[in-house]
Formats: sequence, C-alpha cells, structure tokens
Amino acid sequence: MFQLTEIADDAPTHSMENFKLIDTKTLWVSLKAIKRLVDTNSLPVENLSISKEVEDNQLPQQENAADLPIWLFNQAIGINVPQSRFLQLNATSDLLRLKSDIYSAVDGSLVRNPARTNPLDPSIELGPEFEKIDDFKSRFQSIPSIVELDSLKVTGDVWFGTGVSLKGKVSIHAEPGTTLNIPNDTVIENKEINHRADI
Repeated sequence: MFQLTEIADDAPTHSMENFKLIDTKTLWVSLKAIKRLVDTNSLPVENLSISKEVEDNQLPQQENAADLPIWLFNQAIGINVPQSRFLQLNATSDLLRLKSDIYSAVDGSLVRNPARTNPLDPSIELGPEFEKIDDFKSRFQSIPSIVELDSLKVTGDVWFGTGVSLKGKVSIHAEPGTTLNIPNDTVIENKEINHRADI
C-alpha cells in the first residue's frame, strides 16, 4: 500500500529504489498533490497502461498501471501490511472463508474467532459450480461452521443445508450426472464424501 501525498519538484529518475518490494493493491493519493500535477502539466497519462494477452482468445487487454506515477511524488510512503492482516478476496473460496465463523465484523473491522486454535486459515477449493456469486449463494442455505476446518475441497453438483459443520480435512465430490445434498445439521470430520451413503 502506498500513500502519495506531494508532487516532486525535482523527481528522481527512479524513486522506487526506496522500496525493496512493491505490491500496490491500494493507493491513497492527496487531491492537492494531483491538482498541482495537473496545473503544471506534470501528470503524464499517455504511458500509464499495460498491454497483455488473454490466454483464452489471445486478445490484447489494457490495464491501468496505477503504480507507475509514484515517482512524481516526493513523499510517497510505503506501508508494509503483514500477511496476517491481509485477507484476499479473489474467488468464492475466499468469500466462504470471510463469511464463515472464523471471522466476525466488529466496528467495521474483521476479528478472528478466538476458538480457532490453528493460526492459519483453512485451505478451501470450490469447483466451478461455485464460481459465480449467485451460484455460490444458492448452494449454501447457510455458511457452514469451519472454525475447526483444516482443508476443504468441493467439486461437482454439491448443495449444503443449514447448520452444517466441517472439521479437519474434508473432501466432497459429486460424480458427473449426480447431485450431493448435505443435510441440515450434518457434521463432517476428516471424511471424503463421494456418495450419499458416505455422509
């Protein structure tokens, strides 16, 4: 994360030397500094995009490279956020983790459940059936309890009832052409579920 606050009067050619690692997931920018850049025509916009190819169709894709103009600011501050405080949300597997009983929202901040004795979050893999938000929501009548979960892998046409608890290492796989419904209030601990009879 970087906080960009001031325009550099004599900006160095590469102020990124100040930072050993750069991963600008968040940028905070002073509007006064931006105004000074605009007023002095010092904000280059023609070279702030990156072209890359998409593997599926090989079409060029443009992305804004927001970290490129950092060198224009003479008071750029790099803030190191430890992994323990960073919760990614890139897929529905991350959403399941965040909506579970491992975390709760307190005064706008996520607080870890003290009942979770493992310092690491569980590894969660959800199949393509859970990839879209609407599908994810419809397949869980309620988010399972995973405070004692180590790992979860779900593939195929799987549906969860209410009050389900998952503990230890759990794998749930519905064979092609079949549906697996996890009943309400089911507790699954260190099991591999491939058929209804396995529950």
